[in-house]
Amino acid sequence: MPEERDTAAEERGGPEHGGGEASSPAESALFTLPNVITLARLCAVPAVVWLVIQHRLDLAFLLFVGAGISDAVDGWLARVRNARSFIGSVLDPLADKALLVSVYVTLAIIGVLPDWLAILVVFRDLLIVGGLLVLALMGLRPAIQPLFISKLNTAMQIGLAGTALLLAGFALDGGWLLPALIACVAATTIASGIAYVRDAARALPK
Repeated sequence: MPEERDTAAEERGGPEHGGGEASSPAESALFTLPNVITLARLCAVPAVVWLVIQHRLDLAFLLFVGAGISDAVDGWLARVRNARSFIGSVLDPLADKALLVSVYVTLAIIGVLPDWLAILVVFRDLLIVGGLLVLALMGLRPAIQPLFISKLNTAMQIGLAGTALLLAGFALDGGWLLPALIACVAATTIASGIAYVRDAARALPK
């Protein structure tokens, strides 16, 4: 999603994404090592979905953690190997968002997370993307600035997904932890959605 590109995606971006360097073959190649790792993370999404549906949440948790580690590794490799690319800057947030949304939806299907929360998370993303498409059709190109509340929401979503997989996968009792994280994710999801709608409204011609 556009609002998450301030982290790993910026590390992966070329000059137009803050790299500030001249174009190189590595910047236009698809199969750089960081991009291969990102593609592997994207391909892991169906595996996570299948594991959750099969109630193998222990393995899904391990794969989810591995995906998180790979996210940090590919960003680090892109930086130290000067393998930044526009393709990587697009694939990285796409892989992250696909994994998160898939985990929320499948956990809701099997009853680990409330279905209304999964609907809220998906609707917020659709609202942002739809708003950007509408603005683009109107000939407007608003500058998408990462908001603090969006960063916080992403962190809370990752924390809840990992915690839910861990507790359910290994039959652990989290007590108040899971309900508290659910409430935090719901609140930050609503707040970030409102914030982006507000910014989109300000971009409309007067």
